[in-house]
Parts: sequence; C-alpha cells; structure tokens
Amino acid sequence: MTVLRPVVYDAGMLIAAERSQTKVWRAHRAYLTAGGVPQVPAPVVAQVWRDGARQARVAQLLKGCDVAAMDETSAREIGELLGQAGTSDPVDGAVAVLAVRLGAAVATSDPDDIRHLLDRLGSRGKLVSLQQV
Repeated sequence: MTVLRPVVYDAGMLIAAERSQTKVWRAHRAYLTAGGVPQVPAPVVAQVWRDGARQARVAQLLKGCDVAAMDETSAREIGELLGQAGTSDPVDGAVAVLAVRLGAAVATSDPDDIRHLLDRLGSRGKLVSLQQV
C-alpha cells in the first residue's frame, strides 16, 4: 500500500485556481480523489483573499483543504527562519515551516525562494513547480 505524501499549497496554487488553470484543477482533484487533503497555511489565504464575492474558485479550492492556523510558536519559528535565511516573506516562511513539519511536498509558483528556506531548515523536501503540474 502506497502512503500518500502530504502537500502544502502556496499562494501561487490558489492564484492559479482562481485563474481556472486546468492543469492545477486537475492535479488538485486527483490528489483529493487519492484521499489527500492539501494543507494551506493561513497566511497564504490572507495573501490571496481579497473579495469573497468574486473569488468563488478560491473558495471552492479551499473547501477541499485544511487551512493551518499560525500560532505564536509558529510565528516565532517563521521569523527566526527568515532571519537566518536573510529573507522577509512570512508567507513563504509559513509554507516552508509547515512543509517540513508535515514532511510534505510543496506545490509552488516560487520554487527558488521556497527551496532556499527549506535548505535553511535542513530539508530536501520535494517541490512541485506549478509549471510542472
């Protein structure tokens, strides 16, 4: 029996879904059908969400996901990571920290920045570029 690897979505995945990119929706549905539940850090939702009345596709995608809250401990861990990595994007930091915590692959539109953060965390986690989906 094959164990399904957890997946964390970054903002690019939500934006691609909002733009109705067929390959992204196909990959999302396939993961759900296989029994997976994608993880989305709450800061990713905050980065993308602007007008619920106009973002039906994002809302639809999120229905199949678990949105991971950020508590103070996570926020401090993310801040420390950003300081060590010499970067300043807490959303990317939240994606990297959650991915390492879960041993998850990351579906991202920004593989270079996420890889830099994963490297700082000592993880060779799998990245799935949205161009590859």
